[in-house]
Amino acid sequence: MSAFIHLAGVRKLYRRGREEFLAVSDVTFDVGEGELVSLVGPSGCGKTTVLKILAGLHPADAGTVRIGSPEHPFDPARDVGMVFQQPLLLKWRRIIDNVLLPAEILGLPMREARERARELLALVGLGGFEAKYPYELSGGMQQRAAIARALVHDPKLILMDEPFGALDALTREKMNLELLRIWRESRKTIVFVTHGIGEAVFLGTRVVVLTAGPARMADNFTVSLPHPRSLDIKTHEDFGAYTRRIYRLLGME
Repeated sequence: MSAFIHLAGVRKLYRRGREEFLAVSDVTFDVGEGELVSLVGPSGCGKTTVLKILAGLHPADAGTVRIGSPEHPFDPARDVGMVFQQPLLLKWRRIIDNVLLPAEILGLPMREARERARELLALVGLGGFEAKYPYELSGGMQQRAAIARALVHDPKLILMDEPFGALDALTREKMNLELLRIWRESRKTIVFVTHGIGEAVFLGTRVVVLTAGPARMADNFTVSLPHPRSLDIKTHEDFGAYTRRIYRLLGME
């Protein structure tokens, strides 16, 4: 599998007046095309900063960041879809119009985009809810709409920043299953940021572990659990071994 994303020795320093804050000290990992890679670490360790660097929102101060290839250039404005902890749906727009927002911003042909939006809403289990407003949907349903919005312009990379962190435990489990299904069907490359150790293992084809800030990569390992995954896999001996491995790396054992 070719390296769709290559980070090597990435460092990010923020400056506020005369003060300096080192958010990321040394991060190195690759992501293959079509992988779902979990980025896990304690709150405030720099995970979101790494995501912003991948999104092209912040430049790295040192190291190498390469996405795509010379044959297939990567344009962050066009090729990234973002999903945040909150759905951030516009309350005055119907669900399908919220999903269409990236297509409008990018100036894509709207007839085709609207058809794709309907297909994506069906994919995420919201077929029939196109004309609803955000307040008429549950939190989990709103987050499904946010995932559809991130996919509507057919990006090469999906970046997810703790997208299920605000949901209750049961809804979060359901959304994890939904995300795996959507990933299998869309085959998008996904980088998923979380501070949930079990969630990182359950979702990821690989897990990148970051230590407490400034972010430094402590481990990068393949999760050799079978697909499709169900919640029963959390009782698997290997699942427990992977989670204990992360706990040890983060000094929690």
